[in-house]
Amino acid sequence: MAGEHILIVDDEPAIRSTLRGVLEDEGYRVSSVGGGADALRFFADELPDLTFLDIWMDRMDGLETLAEIKRARPEAIVVMISGHGTIETAVKATRLGAYDFVEKPLSLEKILVTVSRALEHARLERENAALRASLEQRTEIIGESAAIRALRDQIATAAPTNGRVLIHGENGSGKELVARAIHVQSARHERPFVEVNCAAIPEELIESELFGHEKGAFTGALARRRGKFEMADGGTLFLDEIGDMSLKTQAKVLRSLEEQAFERVGGKDTLRVDVRVIAASNRDLAGLIREGRFREDLFYRLNVIPIEVPALRTRKDDIPAHVSHFIAQFCAENGKRIKTLSSEALGYFLAYDWPGNVRELRNMLERLVIMAPGDVIAADDLPAPLRPKEAAAAGEARERSLKDARDSFERAYILAELRINDWNVTRTAERLGIERSHLYRKLKAYNINPPKRDT
Repeated sequence: MAGEHILIVDDEPAIRSTLRGVLEDEGYRVSSVGGGADALRFFADELPDLTFLDIWMDRMDGLETLAEIKRARPEAIVVMISGHGTIETAVKATRLGAYDFVEKPLSLEKILVTVSRALEHARLERENAALRASLEQRTEIIGESAAIRALRDQIATAAPTNGRVLIHGENGSGKELVARAIHVQSARHERPFVEVNCAAIPEELIESELFGHEKGAFTGALARRRGKFEMADGGTLFLDEIGDMSLKTQAKVLRSLEEQAFERVGGKDTLRVDVRVIAASNRDLAGLIREGRFREDLFYRLNVIPIEVPALRTRKDDIPAHVSHFIAQFCAENGKRIKTLSSEALGYFLAYDWPGNVRELRNMLERLVIMAPGDVIAADDLPAPLRPKEAAAAGEARERSLKDARDSFERAYILAELRINDWNVTRTAERLGIERSHLYRKLKAYNINPPKRDT
């Protein structure tokens, strides 16, 4: 795409002039310097989208310059210009990170093709980096409560194995997040992570979704289609809401787990795959087994490593960290200045039970970042049911709600200060401006216990 910035590094003014004219005619922004030292000074201030670098230059040659550029800017895309290069020189430049070569006399057609390919390569590298960053962000487990620390330990233990994992937790608690974290920390992290929401697919289509189908297998099957098991070969298949799967499909999934093999719907050929299955459910699978609605043998196949994701209401100490994380994320996504939550508003967040868990909290903060007019999100900005209207709440209920909010806020605030001060009670009391004995009473009242130290 025109408009990218290209740097030319060559000690021949004629080469610089020719290249500049051709590239500017194509709409690129062009800078040029006459030697390696000037190039390094340029890179200290700016990273061009593409650099043409002559190999044979006086004082500081192209290979030395390339090495220094790559040391300072590893992501730089550099194309070498060679007048009389050798295979040995090409190998050295490639090892130093050169993207490509063009030879003198310069072919203008080859130059433009090289520019197009190099900039496309750079674009793909940026997209891949963004995707990796996005995946890492999507697998970040927020919080420092005892429950979350235990969850992280379980993930770290389960991830390197091939053991099947069954994740249980309420809607919105982060079951998919846990599954992705296990995949990212596993030996399969470079292979696909494929998700199937069993509750969102009609029963008549779930087998085709999982195992694929052959052309003509049913009305509307106009071509062969690969299923999710096939797509996840070598990687991880995440079966979300497994409790909503029909008994017939459960039988086929059980066989595929036992044999690592299956047939497409309407097909006769047996396909073999290497897939790690992680399943999740918000339902009482033991109760479904008693009712005859879930296969006991499938349950035991899936439940090799059970993981329970705690509900947000059981770890309210983590709410301030979630608030900060999501506000920063949504302000960045919406191009807004960083907002903060007022102390009173945070008190309401801490008093609320979040039946929709982290998903509900996330959606609430996205709404507030977009809709709240000021840089500080105040209690008056909070919608129901987070902050019930006074007319809708009895005085006693409102008084109790405010007391819960104050207590929850105070507990979270004390915990945060203790962690900042490495659980030093004396220092924490000084920062809070209270007597140490008073702080000890607070710790006892709020059932706050210091973490056990390794001996």
